[in-house]
Amino acid sequence: MSAVAELLADAGAAAESEEFFRSRAFLDAEGVTHTLRVSDRAGSVAAPVIVRGIAGSELRDAISPYGYPGASVAGAAQPDPGEVDWSATGLVSVFLRDRVGGEPCFAGATERSVLQLSDPATQRKSRMSDRQQIRRNERDGYRIERFDGPAATTAQRSAYALAYAETMARADAAKRYLYGPEYWDDLLSSPRSWLFLVHAPDGGTAAGAIAVLSDGVVHYYLSGTADSHLSASPAKNLIAAVIDFAAELELPMNLGGGVAPGDSLEAFKKGFANLELPFRTHEIVCDPGAYRELAGDREQGGFFPVYRTP
Repeated sequence: MSAVAELLADAGAAAESEEFFRSRAFLDAEGVTHTLRVSDRAGSVAAPVIVRGIAGSELRDAISPYGYPGASVAGAAQPDPGEVDWSATGLVSVFLRDRVGGEPCFAGATERSVLQLSDPATQRKSRMSDRQQIRRNERDGYRIERFDGPAATTAQRSAYALAYAETMARADAAKRYLYGPEYWDDLLSSPRSWLFLVHAPDGGTAAGAIAVLSDGVVHYYLSGTADSHLSASPAKNLIAAVIDFAAELELPMNLGGGVAPGDSLEAFKKGFANLELPFRTHEIVCDPGAYRELAGDREQGGFFPVYRTP
């Protein structure tokens, strides 16, 4: 083996950086427990992870936090997972989400989906119908306000959280996407976070979004629209505002992708995008024997690890 892995019980401290998705604010919000560090002669890769027990056994595996954390890289390291000695970690498997753009933190990355971006270095793109809706909302009295994350008040955070919660309820979202006030407080404590609110003509909050800056990209991270304003599509005004903000910073804005390739959400986002980049992940089996035993007769599909398939 040309590289060695170790698991540090440090709440992600060894992977921490000023980039949002590896910042202390985000790692705390996501409940990161460890750093997975892999070292070889070229340098080292340090990825924040959440270590989990595997039901029905004393074994453990790990997963990266949500979003696009990737890893902090020292030197020219890009280890091949097949050439790493994972034994010291005691893990069965690791699932890692990589950063957007640049080189993957490990060799052999999986291009899992396509992300839609708006890049100010290329001619901006939008549909006429979207532009018309945005202008109509502006005429009707919808207006957008942006706040630095740490400066956002409790009332502003609560207004956003309500719009987000109503959106998750409409989507029948999994528990993993339901957050309490502490989560928003942790996220917005980062100086690389911003809260956007769409104020409705009646003075209420029609929609909101959290934008964050990580690895040279402004990310349209989490957003929501209030039930009572859904027909006006104020999310279109939000997206346009975050694209404008990213352009002021001379950075691309990542809208994310769809739930599944080619779905209606991806089509909607394509209307604002002029660039596509892959969303890369790493599916690493650290203990092949234990993995096979846990998997049983289940065949490997798109879900990893297979023994956690819903």
